[in-house]
Amino acid sequence: MKVDIWSDIACPWCFIGKRRFEAGLRDFAHADDVEITWHSYQLDPTLPEHYDGSETDYLAERKGMPREQVRQMFAHVAEQAAGEGLHYDFDGLVVANSMRAHHLLHLAARHGVADAVKEALLSAHFEHGVDIGDSAQLVDLGVRHGLDAAEVRAALDDPQVRSEVEQDFARARSYGIQGVPFFVIDEKFGVSGAQPAATFTAALEQAWQDAHPLVMQQAGQGSAGAVCGPDGCSAP
Repeated sequence: MKVDIWSDIACPWCFIGKRRFEAGLRDFAHADDVEITWHSYQLDPTLPEHYDGSETDYLAERKGMPREQVRQMFAHVAEQAAGEGLHYDFDGLVVANSMRAHHLLHLAARHGVADAVKEALLSAHFEHGVDIGDSAQLVDLGVRHGLDAAEVRAALDDPQVRSEVEQDFARARSYGIQGVPFFVIDEKFGVSGAQPAATFTAALEQAWQDAHPLVMQQAGQGSAGAVCGPDGCSAP
């Protein structure tokens, strides 16, 4: 069974959603049969590579949100993140365009380490104040996950990788995705947002049942098996 996940490294709910999905997957009986593919999405493609200001400045100045509302929102999100074992540091967060980080993620997918690199990028951005727009930081992160430094450096500005990232954007539009995280199960069932773990488990079970319907074995003509029900048991 396939699960395609669209998310942005610069999205705080995407890290929380990753944790909740993982928890839901652990409670799914067929978890070993699930193949996960990470897809790119950008909440704000217009961001410069480096934004001179804090996350509060960014949301207040570019999005027009009152600063007190931003602070309250950060407190709420940080509380939700803590509930999933994450330690968000919005004061130390570096606001940067996530495009090159998506390039790294696509390269990681080619080498089978997309999930580990996705985890590392989200943690670096939200917990450790790493500049995800800085090439040197991205190269270092890639190397720590077994990628070749020269290959990472080349991929960060590779037009072919950029095309792959933009194909993810286009596919998201074709699904009508307008926010992330967004989970597509077997190209048929969609789950929007950082839902509770139980919601993901239920969606996976529904998709599995849809793909593996129960086929009733018909009894021989004129015969029926003995069964018990709410009103008692029948004789064979």
